[in-house]
Amino acid sequence: MFTAYAIVTVVTIAVNAWAAIADFLRAGFVLGNMAELGIPRSWLPLLGGLKAAGAVGLLLGLLGVDWIGVAAAAGLILFFLGAIATHVRARVYVKTAIPGCFLILAVASLSLAVAVAR
Repeated sequence: MFTAYAIVTVVTIAVNAWAAIADFLRAGFVLGNMAELGIPRSWLPLLGGLKAAGAVGLLLGLLGVDWIGVAAAAGLILFFLGAIATHVRARVYVKTAIPGCFLILAVASLSLAVAVAR
């Protein structure tokens, strides 16, 4: 069970770290997506910071601070539920798969973290 938890959590850390870096660097695809969704550019540092905090929290959970890993996974779940809601509100349905995949990884990380902690 720990192996599955470690693999899923490392993938979740990697994709969220990558997304945070893309936000911090103001990557073209990020700016285009934000414009399409009607999100102000001034939110980029906050959004990138939340993703980075989630990745760091998951890493700490993987290193043995279980409650931080659980909290980070729960926070990422809420973040990506909000992202999906933002896509739906903007009627950009075709791109909901992206935050949906991030959400699935966060849910899997949380589920496995709880299972391993028992």
